[in-house]
Order: sequence, then C-alpha cells, then structure tokens
Amino acid sequence: MPKVMSAQEAVQAYIHDGATVAFGGFVGAMVPEEVNKTIQELYLSTGSPKGLTAIYAAGQGDSDQRGLNHLGEEGLLSRVIGGHWGLVPRLQKLALENKLAAYNYPQGVISQLFRDIAAGKPGLITHVGMKTFVDPELEGGMLNDKAREAGPLVERIDIGGETRLLYKALPIDVAVIRATYADTNGNCTFQREGVSAETLAIAQAAKNSGGKVIVQVEDVVEYGALDTRLVRLPGIYVDAIVVAAPENHMQTFGTGYNPSYCGEIRVPMSSVRPLKLDQRKIVARRAAMELVPNAVTNLGIGMPEGVAAVAAEEGLEGMVLTTEAGTIGGIPAGGKDFGVTINPDCILDQPYQFDFYDGGGLDVAFLGLAQADEKGNINVSKFGPKIAGCGGFINITQNAKKVVYCGTFTAGGLKIGVADGKLQILQEGRDKKFLKQVEQVTFSGEYAVEKGQPVLYITERAVFELTPEGVELKEIAPGVDLQKDVLELMDFAPIVRDVKTMDSRIFQEGPMGLSK
Repeated sequence: MPKVMSAQEAVQAYIHDGATVAFGGFVGAMVPEEVNKTIQELYLSTGSPKGLTAIYAAGQGDSDQRGLNHLGEEGLLSRVIGGHWGLVPRLQKLALENKLAAYNYPQGVISQLFRDIAAGKPGLITHVGMKTFVDPELEGGMLNDKAREAGPLVERIDIGGETRLLYKALPIDVAVIRATYADTNGNCTFQREGVSAETLAIAQAAKNSGGKVIVQVEDVVEYGALDTRLVRLPGIYVDAIVVAAPENHMQTFGTGYNPSYCGEIRVPMSSVRPLKLDQRKIVARRAAMELVPNAVTNLGIGMPEGVAAVAAEEGLEGMVLTTEAGTIGGIPAGGKDFGVTINPDCILDQPYQFDFYDGGGLDVAFLGLAQADEKGNINVSKFGPKIAGCGGFINITQNAKKVVYCGTFTAGGLKIGVADGKLQILQEGRDKKFLKQVEQVTFSGEYAVEKGQPVLYITERAVFELTPEGVELKEIAPGVDLQKDVLELMDFAPIVRDVKTMDSRIFQEGPMGLSK
C-alpha cells in the first residue's frame, strides 16, 4: 500500500544516485513543484541524489527558478532528455557549458514513448522528426558535445518499404508526477487540474520498469471517499503520496486556481480582453482570416496565442481550438497559464492528443515564426547559444493539414504604428528573420512540399506562401514600401508575381467583422 510521506522522505527513499527520473507537467500545470524543489534542497544540503537522468515531454518551468529549474545544479543531473528547453534556463546553462548530456526530441514523441516503455516495446516508431534536426541524418537531437559523445537516442529504420525514425525506449526508475486528491490506497483524481499531461503513461512506464512512483497531491482522503468516475490514476501504480503546501501546488505558475480551467464552471467569453492594436494583434488578425468553420485548430505559444483573443473579440464560432497539452474547445490561455484552457469541452491525456495530431487530425495550426529561409524551413528551437527546443512544434507542423507561421518580420526593437488603415514602421528591428539558411531545421520546407502541405508565413507587413518553386510573396501591408521595407530586409529573394495588399481592416481599431 502506498505511503503518505513528506517530499523529503519520498525523495530520500526512492530517488537514488544515477536514477532515470521522468517528470510530469506542462509549463506550470500539473507540475509537482514541492517534490522538484525538495530534490534541489537535498542535493545542495547532502550531495544526493546526483547524476540523475531527467526525461520530460513538455516544457516545465517559468523561465526563472520554478519547475525543472530546481534541477539546474551542477552535478545533480548527468543527462537531460527534454521536449522543450525554453522555460528552463538553468538547465540550458548546464547544457551549454557541457556539464550534462543534453537531448531535444519532439514533445509528442516523448509523451508517446512513455506509453511504449510501459508496454515493453523497444521504442517509438514514427515519421515525426524526419528531415528536421532530430533526424540522425542531421543532428540526431543532440544539443552538445557530451550528448554527441554518448550518441543519439534515435535511429533511422526501414519498415514497410518506408523510412521511419525509432526513438529508443529506456527504463524509468522513478516517476515524479502530480494529482489533485489521493485516497489512502493511492487512487488519485485530477479534477482541479487544467491538464492531465502524460501522468498516467509516466506512472505505468515507471511501474513496469520496476521503478517507483511519487505523486504530489493537494490532499489525502479516506479510501472510498473519491468518486470512482474521477479516478485517473489507480493506487496500484503509486508508491509515495506527498501532500504539498498550497504555494507549491498552484494550478499553473500564473494562477493559484481558476475553476474555468478545469471545467468546474464556464465563464462568459466576453471576459477575454481584446488585444491592443500592435504588431502582435495585426499578425493575429491576419492569421485569424485563415480560420474556417468547424476547423480543428492548434495555437502555439507566443505570437499565435493572439489568434484566440482575436477570435473571441470577433465572435467567431464553429472552430474548435485545441492545445497539445490535451485540451479541446474553449479559449487557450497564454503566458504562464499556457497549456490550460478557459471553458474546455474536454481534457485528454497528452499522448492521445498527439496521436490525433500525428494522424492528421488538425485542420490548421498556427505556430511561431522565429527564423525562415529560402527553402521554407523554420527554426524555433536554437538561436546562437540559446536552446529553446522544439516542444510539440514538430509533431504539429509536420502533420496539420495546413500550417500558418506567425511572427514579426524583423526582431529586436521593432516599433510600428497604424494610421488611416495603413502600417507605419517607426523603428526597424535589429535582426533579420528571413535568412538564407536557418540555424536549425525545426520545420522542413522540403518535407512539406513533398506532402503537398499548404504553408503560410504571416508577418505584420507581408504574407508569404511556400510553393514547389520556393517561398512566394503574396501580400504586403498598406503603407509599406515593397523594396525598402520587405525585399531589402531579406537574405534571399522571394518569388514575386502577383502581390496583393493586405486587408486594411487589419490596421484599424475596433472589430474587423470577421464573423459576418
């Protein structure tokens, strides 16, 4: 029978030096913050546990100290296998200093790999990642020299006459996960959580690897007190139950508890505040024009989040917004609440959401545009010494029926204005984003062309489309100069044939009337 114990007792009992530990959570949702914090405290005070391998699917952090940033102590980790690195700067630093072996694989792949580990399979076989930096033909997902010395954890294989990637399984010694309530037999519910992440899959992977499962909860109740229909994690998987302090069991890193995030209540959509008219809203407005009725849609973090706010302001109905965290319906939240959703219709386990995504279930996806090149490749995962990681980007962009990239045309200090339905460039950004060649291939234009996948690149001043001949300029904003404000700021020459003017309503205050 599982034991109720303190976080310190659980860590000391079950997380031993050199262990492979799987961590659950999504940004700040479903993150076992008290256990993560305790691992750090024990390492600093006793020197143990040390030399751990950390494996996780989604980014888990606040870009500062919380989440997996607690593990950013030299010697605590020897290897990190993560889906996203942008929210864990303390781990990034260790990776860049070559003080641990660092790997980056697609978020969906890792979440699904936990299921395959649980099932005793040799790994996950998939097309996801082909011709991107995780493909061993390019970089193999290895981020530093230590990883390259150890070798890739993925290989190309031929199966059924086609080339696929095999992401190799590894045993999980400890699962560190979270739930809402546990009974004294270890049965756990998730009803106050905004996501369920891959909690169940991680627990099964650890248990079937002969490992241990530590679950952080809000409170413990008597056996039989929980509604069986709400139990999402059975007690047969659970070894330790840790009751967390409220400050270490927030619903997200941005919100203590919002009942509309977990379906307890529904709030009026008028409560979603309109965006101010800046470059983010301009891009989001143009992107929202690509929405179609009843489209199953995904919005990425950052600039694409604005599409949800524009859709709410415009009263657009019929589309279904989803997140890779597993939510369906409602309006995805942003910032440190990213991953959870206001008024979700349903919250799935993350691996199942990626099953749907990988099979082509998304009608359209809106993702960030950090760097693009003449082949239509996109980089959102590495910028000089900064490791952002791919997250769910590769799963989503390789498999959506249509992909729309959203971002400013230049980066670093761009300032714009609008007047009389026209765009004004008040201060140009320091850095070009349309390059001859991207630093890292997170999205392969070649792969998209082979599949015949429609791809758009939307900025505040220009809209491009990927064609078999290359990247073609399709629209420019009213008020900008084609040569000075667009072509001269690109490191390659796009195809220029029939360039139209972007809709002037995009650059005016007040709703655009997209619902009419």
